[in-house]
Amino acid sequence: MRQLQSFLKYPIQCFTLIFAISVFGAGTAYSQVPWPKAKTIKFIVPFTPGSGTDVIARLIANRLAETLETSIFVENKPGAGGTIGAAIVAKSDPNGYTFLITSSGHVVNPSLYSNLPYDTLKDFSGVTSLVELPNVMVTASDSGYTSVKDLINKAQAAPGTKNYASAGNGSATHMNAEKFKLAAKINANHIPYKGTPDAITDTIAGRVDWFFSPIVSALPLIKDGKLQALAVGTDKRSPVLPNVPTTNEAGVPNSSYVFWVGVFAPSKTPSKIIDRMNEGIIKIMKEPQIVAQINKLGAEPILMSPQKFDQMVRTEMESSAILVKESKMSVN
Repeated sequence: MRQLQSFLKYPIQCFTLIFAISVFGAGTAYSQVPWPKAKTIKFIVPFTPGSGTDVIARLIANRLAETLETSIFVENKPGAGGTIGAAIVAKSDPNGYTFLITSSGHVVNPSLYSNLPYDTLKDFSGVTSLVELPNVMVTASDSGYTSVKDLINKAQAAPGTKNYASAGNGSATHMNAEKFKLAAKINANHIPYKGTPDAITDTIAGRVDWFFSPIVSALPLIKDGKLQALAVGTDKRSPVLPNVPTTNEAGVPNSSYVFWVGVFAPSKTPSKIIDRMNEGIIKIMKEPQIVAQINKLGAEPILMSPQKFDQMVRTEMESSAILVKESKMSVN
């Protein structure tokens, strides 16, 4: 009793002690909650809602949350060819609660932007690739273009007068267009947009001549007759557009481009977390209902280990640097 009375003579000290016990005790309990149940996982998508990458991210988020028994929130941070969102993830706490879901444009940006706020190899750890998502070359339904050959002939007859859209500098839609332009030997003007929806809107309106859109974003508009599909950008036809030729089949060899979507974590994220996320993603990506949804979008699952994905990123950075140089791409 005397000890309690003595202790209560110092109310400030008493409050400080109680506060410290509550805070640090709660912190200890919080830190003991196993990943990923401590808090919500965030998927940063560096492109606008409705883009191909965004559609894939949202497709897997809910099912993955169920598998991991947690919650996942998809947040769009578009701009600068995906570099704004990538920078946010690169600087995030590597605690397993922030991931980047981005496209193959991620490996292009080191060659296109001279002052990236991150190092593509050092600041990220690959988790896995998700899908190959073909692009389709679309024009307005009333554009007057009857085929890829017709478009090339008109572009060659009036050099520098035709415009093509992209979802941003260095995006997969930009790279596909540049590879096509280089292979077709045409001179046309690049018009970068903030994202795929804006590029599609101006393509429909005829303010740009063509756009290599992700099939997932363009397919409903093709079916509605608002867009005309001239060719797909991959080296094989798409099951959802079986009557549309590839650009190679349309007479432009060496023009195919693979648009992939993948998942990255900030570097120094514990390998146990990366491996667990990899396992969770691969598990749901093999589920029949998820595969069916992906195929319905014109995409194909491509799954790999974190190590193989990191190696793929390094290889594609090298090949992208060559394309950027040969096509004389620049940020404009």
